[in-house]
Amino acid sequence: MGLFDRTCKSERMNVQRMLARFFVLLGAVFLFWMAFGARYAYQGSPFTQAAAYALAFSAIALLVFVVGLFFENIAAIILALGAVAVIVWGVTASWSPGTWGIMIFLFLIPMVASAALYVSAARMQKICEMAS
Repeated sequence: MGLFDRTCKSERMNVQRMLARFFVLLGAVFLFWMAFGARYAYQGSPFTQAAAYALAFSAIALLVFVVGLFFENIAAIILALGAVAVIVWGVTASWSPGTWGIMIFLFLIPMVASAALYVSAARMQKICEMAS
């Protein structure tokens, strides 16, 4: 009954996959609106330029989603590297405490949670393959 038992639990694996993919898709939508709002509302860029800028950010998250459909461990590595990149960006840009709070709760926690869910689902997949 432990967390690290080597028994196949396909329902848990499927829930982990769905949650990981949900976090990544939610991140893509959030990235789009955040980047779009920053360009359009704050910087006064034209609508099409702001949308193109926002789509570039969302495309990265959608790429992670597509990779996660087939290669969960690779998607987890990409998400972990992305989390490290956000931290490095914050340190080099000298973010204020409020910005750190926003980035931790809206980016880092979902990225790390999604990476952990992908790794856990991939592990369970291997357990299920060995059991059959």
